[in-house]
Amino acid sequence: MTELTDTSGPASPAGPVAFPQDRTCPYAPPTGYDPLRDGRALSRVTLYDGRQAWLVTAHATARALLADPRLSTDRSRPGFPGLTPAFAAMRRRRVALLGVDDPEHHRQRRMMVPSFTLKRAAELRPLIQRTVDGRLDAMIAQGPPAELVSAFALPVPSMVICGLLGVPYADHEFFEEQSRRLLRGPTAADNQDARNRLAEYLGGLIDEKAKDTEPGDGILDDLVHHQFRDGTVDRDELVALAIILLVAGHETTANMISLGTFTLLQHPDRLAELRADPALLPAAVDELLRMLSIAEGLQRVALEDIEVAGATIRAGEGVLFATSVINRDASLYEDPDTLDFHRPARHHLAFGFGIHQCLGQNLARAELEIALGSLLTRLPGLRLAAPAEEIPCKPGDTVQGMLELPVTW
Repeated sequence: MTELTDTSGPASPAGPVAFPQDRTCPYAPPTGYDPLRDGRALSRVTLYDGRQAWLVTAHATARALLADPRLSTDRSRPGFPGLTPAFAAMRRRRVALLGVDDPEHHRQRRMMVPSFTLKRAAELRPLIQRTVDGRLDAMIAQGPPAELVSAFALPVPSMVICGLLGVPYADHEFFEEQSRRLLRGPTAADNQDARNRLAEYLGGLIDEKAKDTEPGDGILDDLVHHQFRDGTVDRDELVALAIILLVAGHETTANMISLGTFTLLQHPDRLAELRADPALLPAAVDELLRMLSIAEGLQRVALEDIEVAGATIRAGEGVLFATSVINRDASLYEDPDTLDFHRPARHHLAFGFGIHQCLGQNLARAELEIALGSLLTRLPGLRLAAPAEEIPCKPGDTVQGMLELPVTW
């Protein structure tokens, strides 16, 4: 058995904290995680149902474990850690890409990679810029104030992913609502109904594309006219792939745009620095990705015993990754709670690591650079239209972000 080494030391004997917890400040880890920020590599935490799991909090240990094939993302396996009651009812539902292991994962990802390369993201920049400009034109024409999530942060990535996939943007209100219910529905029945509605919608779209003699230029068109027709994927798998691409392709980036804007407005010195030197945008985006860590609580289950950092993760035990803590590891980042556009932040784990590292990270970076850069340039007087402490953010058991963001200029 290969032992994973880490200098952070063994797990603390202190009692388990609850995981996940809500953030008090939208861009900071929950204060309840403070005891976990003492340099330890991993700890025991208690989940909503009273079960315990391992929580990884050190950067080096996280990278090692995320790349370890002895950890599985298959949520149907016994011991896989669920973060909400709704998860338990959905765990038998296979999730493409994110919820399958190799070799199935490798086969699925290989089909997607050509559409999400750095070169492809660069080719999409003019489309992203036109989309951003169109939303800003509409905001400016309407005049202040505005609710930035619905007016800008959500429509931009929704329009881009629709164009990329070949999904009609005219249906955006439907799939945005179902995505919200799927990720944040109050009950398991709500989650299940949303997933079924998305599957029915995308299945119908796939059937229509299969009838076309000439494919369109979207990813789904390519998959239908090649992998689907030659038997590489069946209809159910193609629907599952379409769901994960559509939901993840707009939900995460929308949260980063809104929460990134909120964070910049709360750091006026950094905002002024970015406006004075737009060349800082790529570094600023990565620093915001590090600091905000919106994909909190990556989930795995151990397939066999793993010795790591002085502890033993037993086969069948759940493992979670507190990205908000990992990305503020003081052994790697000096003054980690400070927003600093000049630090080398590119090795953060906001996109995960290993074989499941976010497929769309090149596209997300391009969208964030263009959206934030254009927003700050065209609205130099941008500011919050309500007290910061009164603006609601999302609960800790889902992708982090702002529920709404009232602004004026």
